[in-house]
Amino acid sequence: MSQQNETMWSTSYDIIIVGAGVVGCSFAHALASTKRAKPLRICLLERSLAEPDRIVGELLQPGGVALLQNLGLGDCTEGIDAVPVHGYCVVYDGQPVHIPYPNKREGRSFHHGRFIQALREKAKKAPGVEVIEATVSELIECSTSGRILGVRATRKAEGSVEKEAFFADLTVVADGCFSNFRQTIMGEDMVKPYVKSHFVGAILEDVKLPVDKCGTVALIKGQGPVLMYQIGTHETRILIDVKAPLPNDMKEWITTNILPQLPTSVHLALNQALDKDRLRRMPNSLLFPAEQGGRNHKEGAILVGDSWNMRHPLTGGGMMVAFNDVVILRDLLAEVKDLSDWKEVANVLHRWHWIRKPLGATVNVLSVALYDLFGADDTSLEVLRNGCFKYFQLGGECVGGPVLLLSGYESYPTPIIITYLSHPSTP
Repeated sequence: MSQQNETMWSTSYDIIIVGAGVVGCSFAHALASTKRAKPLRICLLERSLAEPDRIVGELLQPGGVALLQNLGLGDCTEGIDAVPVHGYCVVYDGQPVHIPYPNKREGRSFHHGRFIQALREKAKKAPGVEVIEATVSELIECSTSGRILGVRATRKAEGSVEKEAFFADLTVVADGCFSNFRQTIMGEDMVKPYVKSHFVGAILEDVKLPVDKCGTVALIKGQGPVLMYQIGTHETRILIDVKAPLPNDMKEWITTNILPQLPTSVHLALNQALDKDRLRRMPNSLLFPAEQGGRNHKEGAILVGDSWNMRHPLTGGGMMVAFNDVVILRDLLAEVKDLSDWKEVANVLHRWHWIRKPLGATVNVLSVALYDLFGADDTSLEVLRNGCFKYFQLGGECVGGPVLLLSGYESYPTPIIITYLSHPSTP
């Protein structure tokens, strides 16, 4: 497209957000809600605004529920057939151990797509936010300084092929685990994602889990763990951890290696799901967060969410970390008078990196440690796994301590968690 046409088809904003998922929607809503001398103009770009169908992002820890409420998005779990989550149940060799959240706290589990659509509706109604269905193909860089000035995108309209330029003082990239722009923004500071395993998912209908309204973690001898949690009145998600190399016949492999080790109450439903459903697959990636805003970082753009930081989803803490990031960034960016002042934004990124660490690092480390332990594939780790399970069987503080970390209670003093803990009646 000619430079003349690009100029004709261009729009300027204060902030562009690429990706209307968990982070993009909540961040747009949060930024629009901050008090500034001049309200922000925010552009939220998403390739498809149809309800997504994914097998991750379906469980929100109690700490995440508190953060969602802090963002003014607490009602996004209402009206979507969400299910209260009261804790966990770990099953090993047919024996269950109940690990409840303390003080009757509750998480939520739900269909991912329904939750995303609720978040998008909130973003659309936020003042100054424009939600546009368009595919972002590239970042616009200044030919002189290399600074990111915005993005080029093609609107999703019949026959539309023209790329449109969207300019902003700050571009926020929240395009998920398969980010197209991670390398461009981070440069030499980029840490490459590492795939630990894959989750293979299906939906079980009308099953009874060992402990009602508790996420179930089944430890499978010789394999990775299996997660099960209710996401609707009649639906329960099952996620089966599969390590490389992936089997050619996944259904047969599950029937032979996994199903016999699961609670008998789910056998019939899993067989039915294997017969009639398409198994969904998702990589379980690790991506530890490199500090942004350094000399190798492209000015004018930042990464948030899974485009920047991922952990194994075994612990179900990803959305909680994401909402914590949004809360912190919202408050820090509210202090920035001029979003085009990269020196000021880079200072915010430095502060954000360290303020977020107590919760972010806790969840990240837990996810790796528990996955390696629960998915033990050598003799030494199997001994540790057996010891860990027997430790959980002792109950009391032996389960209370770990679940405090897992659920976001002991995330160390981020203000929202402290507020949440000091008001026991908060749902």
